[in-house]
Amino acid sequence: MSSYELVYQKLRENILNGHYKHGDELRETAVGKEIGVSRTPVREALRQLELEGLVTIIPNRGAFVNGISEQDVQDIYLIRARLEGLCARMEEMEETMMLTAFHEEQGHYDQLFKLDSRFHSLLYEACKSKILEHELKIFHQYVQQVRKNALKKEARAEQSTKEHMAVME
Repeated sequence: MSSYELVYQKLRENILNGHYKHGDELRETAVGKEIGVSRTPVREALRQLELEGLVTIIPNRGAFVNGISEQDVQDIYLIRARLEGLCARMEEMEETMMLTAFHEEQGHYDQLFKLDSRFHSLLYEACKSKILEHELKIFHQYVQQVRKNALKKEARAEQSTKEHMAVME
């Protein structure tokens, strides 16, 4: 691990665990002495921490800790919830597509129809709009019999799988 990486990791850890509080000044010489490195890796680490928003560097004044605010925590939880939800839906979509490929090879057209419906339901849920989800489900129901008949044809079943894979990707 380089001197820069060591300083970066140590400062980041100390900011996140509350050792350094909001508004604390991080002096290059003091930090370098504390960690046992020159000012250069400290300066590089502070620049990286500024890019992450954990530090503000004011020219001719120094580097000051921003830390994590309550709003940051709320934002992080909101972002995590959305990303984790997206990951879960992606896993469900991938599982659905793997099953679709299997049942397509086996010629299990009734299963293909069920998996096709599951795929579309996952898409509709992902839109995060109850009104849009409701409307899409209604349209989906209108063409249900046509879809069921179409998916019984090998060429259309194969094409449908390819289209779903493209949407998922």
